[in-house]
Amino acid sequence: MSEILFIKTSSLGDVIHHMPAVTDARRNRPSARMSWIVEEAYAPVARLHPAVDEVIPLGLRRWRKVLGQPATWSEIRDCVRALRARRYDEIIDSQGLLRSAMLTCLARGHRHGYDFSSAREAPAAMAYHDRHRVDRKLHAIARNRLLTGQALGYEPKGAADYGLDRASIGGVTPERYGVILHATAGAEKRWLEERWIQIGRVLSQLGLNVVLPWGNIAERQISDRIAASFAGARVPDWAPLDQMARLIAGASIVIGVDTGLLHLAAALGVPLVAIFISSKPALTGPIGSGSITIIDGQGSAPAAELVEAAASAMLGQKLGA
Repeated sequence: MSEILFIKTSSLGDVIHHMPAVTDARRNRPSARMSWIVEEAYAPVARLHPAVDEVIPLGLRRWRKVLGQPATWSEIRDCVRALRARRYDEIIDSQGLLRSAMLTCLARGHRHGYDFSSAREAPAAMAYHDRHRVDRKLHAIARNRLLTGQALGYEPKGAADYGLDRASIGGVTPERYGVILHATAGAEKRWLEERWIQIGRVLSQLGLNVVLPWGNIAERQISDRIAASFAGARVPDWAPLDQMARLIAGASIVIGVDTGLLHLAAALGVPLVAIFISSKPALTGPIGSGSITIIDGQGSAPAAELVEAAASAMLGQKLGA
């Protein structure tokens, strides 16, 4: 039995974009044992993939804030021990950054990654035994699949398969609701609050309750203000990502900006309307088996009416009916 280690630590969207590569690897290496090192916040998502035998949580983001504490160094030693506990036949770094390259060097085994022209940070390529060329103009999902295929000796085929089952993750719920994803780490990706209120009212008019998740206090305050502007809206408590996956899986529609949870909705096959303002859908846009409409502002915030029309068409209803 061969041992394979995937290194894709963050962000949430990047982690989700790597899942089809894991599915491909399982199809082509059915007896392999597969491990994945990932930021601890995203570990619940990695564990949802049935092909992943072991998830090694990494607390790098948290450790940076408390490096002076002895407990932090104890956690770092434990993580390094877990990473080095096995000798891997193949180590695949699909992140292509200096920090992920350092993790690749800590692990024991044959190291694969992007070559100097393909890596997001070119010096990362020095860490690998085998350097693979993958066009940087391709979508992130295609890049991950091609790199993994080259490392393991096969050619990826077919549509992207995230390995997730929407029905088993979301279960059965009698509530018809839409999820609004207004929060994103990049300020340049955010949409105006008053437009979210307008969209929330449209969903309410179309017979859906509206759910407004959040990740920090500032985002919670925005969710509260939007929810207070129309009937049938609720702001859930904060929850880890495996519980958020269940919430999203049960939705009738998801409307959001370019953020990790939007890509989770695409991975689950949930109908979604994606609002892109500064980022490029051709490189990181949502891909999935469900209905997807991308509203591309190409550098500016798109009008609310475009999103309204897309949501109404996706739900098969007319505004004002």
